[in-house]
Amino acid sequence: MPEFFTGIGQLISGSFLQSGALWTLTNIPGFPPIIQTVHILGIAVVMGTGVLLNLRILGLAVPSQNITEMTDRMVPYLYIALISNLVSGSFFVFGRPTRYFNNPVFAWKMLFLLGAITLTIYFFTKHRSKVGYWEQENKKWIARSIAILSLGFWIMVSLAGRWIAYLEHLQYPMWSI
Repeated sequence: MPEFFTGIGQLISGSFLQSGALWTLTNIPGFPPIIQTVHILGIAVVMGTGVLLNLRILGLAVPSQNITEMTDRMVPYLYIALISNLVSGSFFVFGRPTRYFNNPVFAWKMLFLLGAITLTIYFFTKHRSKVGYWEQENKKWIARSIAILSLGFWIMVSLAGRWIAYLEHLQYPMWSI
């Protein structure tokens, strides 16, 4: 792991962020499964909206709606779910920072997530600049390229998110609290 990434984990270890997350996770009855459920539901919304919008751009889903309508309807839910996942995921990351920041799969997940979010912001910004921007004939191939790349990023985020726990068990006891 790059020193920068593991340094973040060491910086958080023993900080008020870790203390607050651990206190919340251990002292509020039922909080861990509740916050994990919120995180999983957020993942479902992110994947559902992101994948559906990308499939529509590729012409593989919901042909009865144009891209402008779907983007206007879906992207706000995507952003709300991303913020929800940032908050809910922070409890676990701050609670055990070395578990995550020493795990190379977590770094890959964050990299893929950054790519997916960047593409989404670019797509939405261009969409907002002009009504029907992505439905112009000369822009469709760019939109389709973004959709394919975005789908790949979202799939990799999901796979990496699941693989974080498995790598920890395969590499145990490399990471400790």
